[in-house]
Amino acid sequence: MVKNIQFTTDAKKANYFMNTKKREMDMCNGPLFRKILIFSLPIMAMNILQLLFNAADMIVVGRFSSSRALAAVGATGALINLIVNLFMGLSVGTSVIVAQDYGADNPEAVSRSVHTSILISIISGVIVMIAGLILCKPLLVLMGTPQDIIGLSALYMKIYFLGIPASMIYNFGSAILRAVGDSRHPMYYLVFTGIINVILNLFFIIVMHMSVDGVAWATIISQYISIVLIMSYLYRCDGAIRFIPRQLRIDVVKLKSIVRIGLPAGLQGLLFSISNVLIQSAVNSFGSTMVAANSAASNIEGFVGTSMNAYYNAAITFTGQNMGAKKYDRIDTVAKVSTVLIFVTWIILGGAVILFGRPLLGIYTPDKEVIDLGMRRMIIMMATYFTCGMMNVYPGLTRGMGYSMMPMLSTLIGACLLRIVWLATFFAWYPSFTVLFICYPVTWAMAGIGQVVSFFYARRQIRKRSSQNLNCPDARQ
Repeated sequence: MVKNIQFTTDAKKANYFMNTKKREMDMCNGPLFRKILIFSLPIMAMNILQLLFNAADMIVVGRFSSSRALAAVGATGALINLIVNLFMGLSVGTSVIVAQDYGADNPEAVSRSVHTSILISIISGVIVMIAGLILCKPLLVLMGTPQDIIGLSALYMKIYFLGIPASMIYNFGSAILRAVGDSRHPMYYLVFTGIINVILNLFFIIVMHMSVDGVAWATIISQYISIVLIMSYLYRCDGAIRFIPRQLRIDVVKLKSIVRIGLPAGLQGLLFSISNVLIQSAVNSFGSTMVAANSAASNIEGFVGTSMNAYYNAAITFTGQNMGAKKYDRIDTVAKVSTVLIFVTWIILGGAVILFGRPLLGIYTPDKEVIDLGMRRMIIMMATYFTCGMMNVYPGLTRGMGYSMMPMLSTLIGACLLRIVWLATFFAWYPSFTVLFICYPVTWAMAGIGQVVSFFYARRQIRKRSSQNLNCPDARQ
């Protein structure tokens, strides 16, 4: 394997880069539907496997420990996302910038983006870990976490956050690989480490008689194994994305570009998490039985959402590469294909969740009351889940074109602020969990409309700018 890349001429450099690209998917030429689907399927499988492994955490503690342990793990999800999402959003900037550089056939720019991103992930991981360790218990108290589970929830979070640096590096590494068309290797690594996670779950809970701490230790051990795998692969690569430790430094220009796109994406995730934390606080007010039902139901619903999220990653990568190649008309086709795939996924998976909801909830817990409450939530959510897919996927198209602020504002106004208003008005007037969960489809629809409008605005601006460049005499010289 070649470890040092040196080019004596521009022709050799271009030839080397093109030979590398031939091994990846060509996103800038040819029909798009099949390519988007092929690219999305490994991401979808990876996301589903991740949820399966997360579900295994909850199933193991729910079945072999107690319903209190299940509720304790479930009560931490929104809070963990709140602390993590701001920095994790920077990986979106990585994906867009690497994809644009790659589509523009600029290997030096790709390399600078890669090494800047990896260093960002290391620094971010340490910051988030420290913040999580310090803030987890006070925030759980602030959320009104039931007293019978707050101790277990705090224990789980403190151990979990020790693995955040590994999770951060893995997600940035996966973003780099997806940006150049490789969605398979992250899936392979997740399968391997996920199996290890499940085995360790069973060992710690059944053999060692541990509780939520056993599940947390199993998670972070598998996370550190995952970064060894993905960083080893990047180190062995012979292309522009190859990781060379001595080149690990912050490129200021690339940092600004990544932050310009990634920070609004992170803020969007943060704002979403704040609204979800407020909803989780409302759920907590109904007691630990409702917390357990909400946790199990949301975990099952996540399989539909995370499947649609694969199209978000595809939209970022395909749009980014075609932006770099200046093939703007293909972006419209990416949007059309993404919309069709969202609808088909909603019909198939959403329908399956409603049809098989009770036996699926029964996997998590034998408690009939938990199953009944969980089923009522899932019917409300699945009926309009298509709007959630539109809200989540269209920002990928807009960010791939380099516009990241508008998707954030659409989420802020259409989802986050509207959810706060809903909690302060309708839920305050009619404090039932049905009224509480109806806020999801209402806010999905409003935010989804904003995201579609943002996409069309960005597309118009790109075409306008392209037309001005073509009409400019200096641009034609």
